[in-house]
Amino acid sequence: MADLKGIPVVLAKSGQKYVTPQGFTAIRDGVKASAGATPLSPGRKPSWLRAPLASGAAFESVRSVVREHRLATVCEEAKCPNIGECWNAGTATLMLMGAVCTRACRFCAVDTGNPRGWLDPEEPANAAHTVELMGLRYVVLTSVNRDDLGDGGAAHYAACIRAIKELCPATAVEALTPDFQGSTQAVDTVLASGVDVFAQNIETVRRLTHPVRDPRAGYQQTLAVLAHAKATRATVLTKSSLMLGLGETTAEIEECLADLRAAAVDLVTLGQYLRPTPNHLAVERFVPPEEFQALRARALELGFLECVAGPLVRSSYRAERALERNNAGLG
Repeated sequence: MADLKGIPVVLAKSGQKYVTPQGFTAIRDGVKASAGATPLSPGRKPSWLRAPLASGAAFESVRSVVREHRLATVCEEAKCPNIGECWNAGTATLMLMGAVCTRACRFCAVDTGNPRGWLDPEEPANAAHTVELMGLRYVVLTSVNRDDLGDGGAAHYAACIRAIKELCPATAVEALTPDFQGSTQAVDTVLASGVDVFAQNIETVRRLTHPVRDPRAGYQQTLAVLAHAKATRATVLTKSSLMLGLGETTAEIEECLADLRAAAVDLVTLGQYLRPTPNHLAVERFVPPEEFQALRARALELGFLECVAGPLVRSSYRAERALERNNAGLG
C-alpha cells in the first residue's frame, strides 16, 4: 500500500509503534495506546459541528489536480471540515518536513518520533510546483516540530517560501511554524524569506498548557516568539490560535487574548477542540456558537485586526479573508 506520493504506508493501529519508510521509529497518531483510555464519546455531536458537504466547481478542479499529480495537503490528510470552502476560495495548507513530529502533544494526532535529521531536499521545489498546479492565491505552510534539527527546520521553511515566491509571486504565504524552541535566530530566518504572515499557535490557556502541549512547548515561549517576530519585521502580520472545550474558563481565555495582544499579535482564531482518538484528551464541553461570537467581540475590543471564531474554525480557516473584518463570512 502506498500514499499519494507513492511512499509505502506501514499499517499500524493508533498508539502503536512502527518503522517509517525512512527507517526510524514512530508512534501512530502521536500518543501511545493506554489500557486506561476512555472511548470516544458516544452519540451525535451538536448540530453546529456538522460541516457542509465539500462541493463546487473550483473544489472539484483542485481535487482533480491533487489526484492527478499525487499531491498531499493537510486539508485532506487531517480531514478538515472546511476543505470545500477553502479550496473553492483558492486557499490550501501544505505540511512540510515530513509527517513525524518530535513532540507528543495530547491534542494532536500527528505521528511522533525522531526523524534523526531526515529532510526531503526536493520539497521546496515540489511545494512551489504544488502551489502552481493548484492555482492557489493563498497558501499556508505548516509543519511538524523538528527538534532533531539544529535550527528546528527554519532554513528549510525559508527555502520553501522563497521557492513559492519565485514561481508564484502573486501568491500570499502564511507560515504556521513550530516554536523553534524559542530561537530568535530561527524566527529571523523565516522572516527574511518574504513570508506574508507569521503564525505560531498558543493552542490553549496558560493553566492548561501542560498537559495539553508537549513539555518542550511553553505558553511564555510562544508569546516570546510572536513578540520577537513582530518587533523584528513590523510589516509581517502575526497570528495565533486557541482551541476551546478543554476545560478553560472565560476569564482564562480573555487573559490569553490579552497576553497575545501584549505580544502585538495581529490575528487570532478560536475553534472547538475535537478529540482525534481515545488516547487523546477528552472534550470537556462543546462551546456553542454564541459564545464564540461573544469572545470574538472581546478580541476585537482588545485590538486584534480580526478574530475568526466558530466551532468549525481551524487556525488556517479562510486565512485569505482574515482582514475583511467579517469573521471570514461566518456571520
